[in-house]
Amino acid sequence: MAQPQIPPSDSNSAHKVHSQSIVLPAGIISIADGFEKNEHSWFATSQIPTDLSIQVQDITFNVHKYPLVSRCGYLAEVELQPSNSNLGYDLKLENFPGGSETFEIILKFCYGLPVSLNPDNVAALRCASEFLQMTEVLEDGNLISKTESFLSFIILSSWRDLITVLKSCETLSPWAENLQIVRRCCDSIAWKASQENLSSGEAINDEGWWFEDAVTLHIDHFSRIIRALKAKGMKPETIGSCIICYAKKWLPGMDVQLEGLRRFNYSKKELHLNIVSSRRQEGNVGNNGQRMIVETLVSLLPPEREAVPCKFLLGLLKIALVHSASQALISEIEKRIGMVLEKADVDDLLVPNCIIADQGKTMNPPDESTMHNIDVVLRIVEYFLMHEQRQENQEQKSGKLISKLLDSYLAEIAGDPNLSITKFQVLTEVLPDNARMCHDGIYRAIDTYLKSHPSLSEHERRRLCKIMDCRKLSLDACMHAAQNDRLPLRTIIQVLFSEQVKMRAAVQGKEQPTICGNSDQEESLSTKEIRILKAELEKVKEEMQELKRDYTELQREYIRLNKQPSNPSGWPFGWRKIRSSGFFGRKVDGTDAREGQHKSNSMDHRVNLRERMSVS
Repeated sequence: MAQPQIPPSDSNSAHKVHSQSIVLPAGIISIADGFEKNEHSWFATSQIPTDLSIQVQDITFNVHKYPLVSRCGYLAEVELQPSNSNLGYDLKLENFPGGSETFEIILKFCYGLPVSLNPDNVAALRCASEFLQMTEVLEDGNLISKTESFLSFIILSSWRDLITVLKSCETLSPWAENLQIVRRCCDSIAWKASQENLSSGEAINDEGWWFEDAVTLHIDHFSRIIRALKAKGMKPETIGSCIICYAKKWLPGMDVQLEGLRRFNYSKKELHLNIVSSRRQEGNVGNNGQRMIVETLVSLLPPEREAVPCKFLLGLLKIALVHSASQALISEIEKRIGMVLEKADVDDLLVPNCIIADQGKTMNPPDESTMHNIDVVLRIVEYFLMHEQRQENQEQKSGKLISKLLDSYLAEIAGDPNLSITKFQVLTEVLPDNARMCHDGIYRAIDTYLKSHPSLSEHERRRLCKIMDCRKLSLDACMHAAQNDRLPLRTIIQVLFSEQVKMRAAVQGKEQPTICGNSDQEESLSTKEIRILKAELEKVKEEMQELKRDYTELQREYIRLNKQPSNPSGWPFGWRKIRSSGFFGRKVDGTDAREGQHKSNSMDHRVNLRERMSVS
């Protein structure tokens, strides 16, 4: 009898694939040389007539009763039905582990023919031998003990063999689970992966060599490995990287970027076709399978914020929405995104507003609905604020980052013709007042909304513009808004007042204009403007000094004339004389002329600046 060949222990043989082992039953003299196939029937090639017909799936095996009953307790106990041909018995094996191919190998073993054990068939043979009760009570070295030995001493020592066995277990439920084959393989894989990472230093965000194999497994087996790795203390960043790799393989929609959503002429029909085409690339995994993968991956995410990036979480959220995941799962993902929202970008927040029916058919939302799922983003921001209340030391910094992100998002969705003022306003006011140091982003979003909704009434435009605080606009934004005929008149007046205050503060050196953008060009333009205004201010100061000197001379002339005795009434006579003097007219009129010319030049300069520094 040939026994399994057990290789010596080698810690470096994780990738080694062991050779097959040939086993024979003990003390058996074969009464058949092999089997012949005739369509869906198999016959033992023997001079002794067969007396037992066993059907497994769609194959009928015509065999001898004694070799099987002597090694299979199940066949010894089961009640066999007499054959219709009166030449033996009939038996049908329902739900036989491994199917007809596995049963053929068991027949060879029972007949004493050579049997090859390998990673592809050992799990099925172990389950089938358990089904047939091939125990040591019936025969020493029966198939249960041989397959157990092969699993324990051969398979569990080889990484590749473990992966192969786990894949074969996908069709052996619940036998592989009950016999602990899956658990033992998953634990062994987790141990080898953790040891490999420890020996290699486990660099953060570096994909381990085991990622490529682990992500090919069924989601149930993958989740077992990840949970075992967590229990062994593997870093959350490494676990997160492995989860991301698995999602990219089994959720192809994660990599589909709906760039067209950023163009507001992107039709719902195009959105429908884009989602359907991405789902067709998912292979044979249906809508329910996709939903199960998403739910499992979310449950496996480490609790640490740095475990997975925000972009990945938003991708998971889009897939979950497309495949109609449960609301509890959606909320869980939204909470996770809220914890790291400051690391998101605008494109990732553009969640398409689509509906997937139970049958997996993609349906477009009603015509009056928005192109983007606004409610999802609103809930995410609310979760962010709830999280920040527990992180008071970072609230101000994160709040500023979120304000820029949210303002950019508002500008992207403002062009949607179905976006109501109420929903726009709610999303705008979700942040506290102190979160925005500058309202240039709000102004840009409002201006885009006004462009896309030209039929708004005056009342609606005033309501919309109340969201914006003109005092928090930069000088550039003020100059643009002052010429924006889409704004209501009251808002333009407020903008003009704010602009004058900022310019006065700038030229007096009390305060620099608010620079909300990060553009070096905008900063240089504002600095240039300040220099020009300061130069004009110096000219005005010189003219004011001349006016003061003229005024002093006028006072002396008035006193001199008022002291003359020929003026009984005093002031009226003196005033008429001063008014009629060419000195007063020359000085005052000349000053007025110069001042008017200065105002005209200053106004022309401001108009040119407005045209040059538009923020639209």
